[in-house]
Amino acid sequence: MENTPGALIAMSGGVDSSVAAYLMKEAGYRCMGATMRLYQNEDLGQCGFHTCCSAKDVEDAADVAFQLDIPFEVINYTDEFREKVIKKFIATYEAGGTPNPCIDCNRYMKFDKMLAFARAHGLDYVVTGHYARIEQDPATGRWLLKKALYSEKDQSYVLYVLTQDELAHTKFPLGGMDKPSIRMLAEKAGFCNAHKHDSQDICFVPDGDYASFMERYTGKFYPDGDFIDTTGKVVGRHHGAVRYTNGQRKGLGLALGAPVYVCDKDMEKNTVTVGPESELFTTKLVAGDFNWISIPELTAPMRVKAKARYRQPEQPATVRPLPDGKVEVEFDAPQRAITRGQSVVLYDGDIVVGGGTIL
Repeated sequence: MENTPGALIAMSGGVDSSVAAYLMKEAGYRCMGATMRLYQNEDLGQCGFHTCCSAKDVEDAADVAFQLDIPFEVINYTDEFREKVIKKFIATYEAGGTPNPCIDCNRYMKFDKMLAFARAHGLDYVVTGHYARIEQDPATGRWLLKKALYSEKDQSYVLYVLTQDELAHTKFPLGGMDKPSIRMLAEKAGFCNAHKHDSQDICFVPDGDYASFMERYTGKFYPDGDFIDTTGKVVGRHHGAVRYTNGQRKGLGLALGAPVYVCDKDMEKNTVTVGPESELFTTKLVAGDFNWISIPELTAPMRVKAKARYRQPEQPATVRPLPDGKVEVEFDAPQRAITRGQSVVLYDGDIVVGGGTIL
């Protein structure tokens, strides 16, 4: 038994991670389930039945672990989550960007902390219910992150932060499966969560009102300010610049005779610039904090397909190294509402080349 490889299953209480645990157990791994406690719902002013990490989710994960007869633990990472994810989320909005906290959670929590916990418990792998695939490149020996076969659910975009060491010790058993088959397996196994809805929201802002969450959390008040047009003329009042994001049209409360969109924000002056949709398009972005996966580093211009937001289809582009470790991505065609704080992820076919934060 001791030579059997061991796997720590990150169990969220949802159907995907439950089926991942089932598949690893069936494949003969020594399994242990763990749910990360990342915050207390009460701290966030939420009753908490519709988010991951709620009491109900912990209960569902524990039920599945019990059914599979594997040990199960709840690991408390509330301090680390507050520091690495929530504080960064707030700081990015306050600086005028739009953060992606799921990526930071993957970077600092799910794979970093969980892998350390797995190793401390004599386990070889971290296993999650993500839709993506990991393979080793026989030519270079590098570990590759690849898209899921079920493209509708592909989550490779939010996983670009994984290091070579993490990829070597991570398994994604659902990478080749589709959702209906996963639900069917869960039903066959008699899991309580076989038909549970997928959680869609930012886990710590389940009602989607992130500005109110930030005000509650920080005790700050984000004051009203001016909407201005692209010439600098005041055209109305807004309810705090943090409440608006690039490309936004709804909820501006402006009647200017033609549709206008958020084009820019000046956080120091607390102004939000609005203009016609044509103002949102650009062909270039600069990104930093890059993590390369399929290559060790970028030394020359490279043709790629690039995504500047999760739901965007990939677009043909050229990526070039800049002297300070940053990169420039130039798209063949203008892209709409490229936004600071979001991530740009580069692909070569179904392989993730790397990704970074848009500056």
